[in-house]
Amino acid sequence: MLVLVGAGVYGERNPPVTHIRIATGSQTAVYYAFGKALGQLVEDNLPNADAEVMVTAASVENVGLVKRKQAEVGFTQADILVTGDAPPDPRVRALARVYEDLLHLVVPTDSPITKLADLSGKTVATGAPGSGTEITVDRLLQVAFPEGDGTIQRRRLGLDDSAAALRDGHVDAFFFSGGLPVQAIEDLNNAVGIRIVDLSDYVEPMRKAFSTVYVRRDVNDSVYNLPAVSTLAVPNFLVVPADMPDDVAFDLTKLLMERHETLARAHPAGERFDVRSAIGTMPVPLHPGAAAYFRSVKP
Repeated sequence: MLVLVGAGVYGERNPPVTHIRIATGSQTAVYYAFGKALGQLVEDNLPNADAEVMVTAASVENVGLVKRKQAEVGFTQADILVTGDAPPDPRVRALARVYEDLLHLVVPTDSPITKLADLSGKTVATGAPGSGTEITVDRLLQVAFPEGDGTIQRRRLGLDDSAAALRDGHVDAFFFSGGLPVQAIEDLNNAVGIRIVDLSDYVEPMRKAFSTVYVRRDVNDSVYNLPAVSTLAVPNFLVVPADMPDDVAFDLTKLLMERHETLARAHPAGERFDVRSAIGTMPVPLHPGAAAYFRSVKP
């Protein structure tokens, strides 16, 4: 069993090393920041465990890696795991809900694009292949353009490439779904000036068409020093293989919850991480080891 340092001893003289591969995302986004922090916690606190932080295209790729046993832990948007009333994949279980991703539609300050419909005829970066952004944007465009969005020239770019393409004039807009604040978007605003387009009108249509995991959230003016807007948001889960040993899942969840201030130092999105929100992973069931941890701390 993996235990926190000081919490007990193990019976084996040379217990095997447990490798924890953590599937994250872009190096300038929240998944990677949290993943690095979690990896350091694993190495500092779990005897005979080491961690590898994997840079990926994010949610879709991460879930695939977890399903194929090529990662022990993965960050993912909830909408990747559930659609309508379809049951979640039995190969994947949740350790915790960690924070919410807000969908950003980013345009230059002087852009004529002021609403989603204005994307017609424009070149738009819609997220990297294998990303949660791409899945969410695909669904959003289906809702916004029920007759088809064929006039939009899509570019399947990740966050860093999207920001560079907007800066250099190669795209008219880009989408990215991430926890506030997204560093690359903040940097782009400081460098060239941007606006974020309000998407709040599409929250209810998305809930009706796809899943009630979608909610409305505000991007306050203090986040990027830009006018406040409202947008579509979706929770993020930390997921593991369903057959992960219960003791490993217990110890990882214990680390997440009892060292949550480390996540908060890694990124401001971690400041909203607590037990009451962490257990809210439905319709994806908690891993039995994670559930055991939450029962152990229930007042």
